[in-house]
Amino acid sequence: MRSIRPLLAAAAAVAALTLTATACGPTEENAGDKPSVPASPSTGDKITIPDDLKDRLKEHGIDLDKWRNGEWKNWDRDKWLREAKDYVNPIIEDLWDPDRMRDAQRPDKPVEEGDISGDEGVTDPTPARVRAKAVPAPYHSNVPEAGKVFFDGPEGSMVCSATVVKDPANPGKSNMVWTAGHCVHAGKKGGWYRNIAFVPSYNDRSLPTAKLQEATREQVAPYGVWWGDWAQTSEQWISEGAATGGQGAPYDFAVIHVTPEKGGTGKSLEETVGSALPVDFNAPAVSKIASMEATGYPAGPPFDGQKMYQCKDKPGRLSVKADQPTMHRIGCTMTGGSSGGGWVAAGKDGKPALVSNTSIGPVTAGWLAGPRLGAEAKGIYDEVSKKFAGR
Repeated sequence: MRSIRPLLAAAAAVAALTLTATACGPTEENAGDKPSVPASPSTGDKITIPDDLKDRLKEHGIDLDKWRNGEWKNWDRDKWLREAKDYVNPIIEDLWDPDRMRDAQRPDKPVEEGDISGDEGVTDPTPARVRAKAVPAPYHSNVPEAGKVFFDGPEGSMVCSATVVKDPANPGKSNMVWTAGHCVHAGKKGGWYRNIAFVPSYNDRSLPTAKLQEATREQVAPYGVWWGDWAQTSEQWISEGAATGGQGAPYDFAVIHVTPEKGGTGKSLEETVGSALPVDFNAPAVSKIASMEATGYPAGPPFDGQKMYQCKDKPGRLSVKADQPTMHRIGCTMTGGSSGGGWVAAGKDGKPALVSNTSIGPVTAGWLAGPRLGAEAKGIYDEVSKKFAGR
């Protein structure tokens, strides 16, 4: 048992980092292009905006029409909504077109060697590298719950990974997605990201990147684009989360409630993709878990973010800070962009259950770490479920 001193990478933000979240960050200049004609869930030609959304925007001096026509690009501190109750995400129809989705990534940047302080009592030796394996296409036939999260930050468009999870209040009809906290909120130095959307089975047929440049939206997003109409992450992530040093990483989880961008057929996300995973908030000690399987869309080299991969390994323990919960850790070569992707293990009934999500990892791409899901995570999950009970 020992502390670890790996070479680490910048992914979620453009900065020299010592330990970073594994989201993938801003890219080309087109990330700031003016969005196409906005819309939101509607009946016929009449746009319907929920009153609570109008009120929350109005409280912060934000005009909805201006927001959808480009005001969302204003990242002044006064416009960057921060508190848990302030989450807003008006639909901007067709903003996430195939080109913008394909280009929402950034190569990792190596930085100086940093230190992860480890509590030797709970930090296990660094796991052996486990090579990520490509998920066979079509992805929907193998991991129907998995997909990509797209969002905008001050420096451009970014990507993460995510998983459709069950909703206790709406059995069989869940619209809930599990991801990392840093995929929805910037942590202690920022606020909620914008234009958050989930695309299940992104690039379902595993088309080569060259062919994706000519792909239709239906090929890239065969099960639609689902906008986050609500999101919650831990208060610990909001108050402590940072792109450096792993601060807040043990609480780096989030739940997004989604709605179809174009109204859809009335089916829920779970009904649309045909699956949703239960979440296990009382997973056994790592010594009793035979293996965990992580899924994601790694975008840092040698990956390009366009294809789905998985790693399977017996988990170990990682302590980032002695006074915070110990994290799960597995060997895995996935890189930035895999953040938020679900970690699955056998639940109490022996069936697959989500037990963690990718949070942090080094530039050497030798391992990934994810939070242990306990009372804080269950509280967020239950709150989102109750908020949309019967809806």
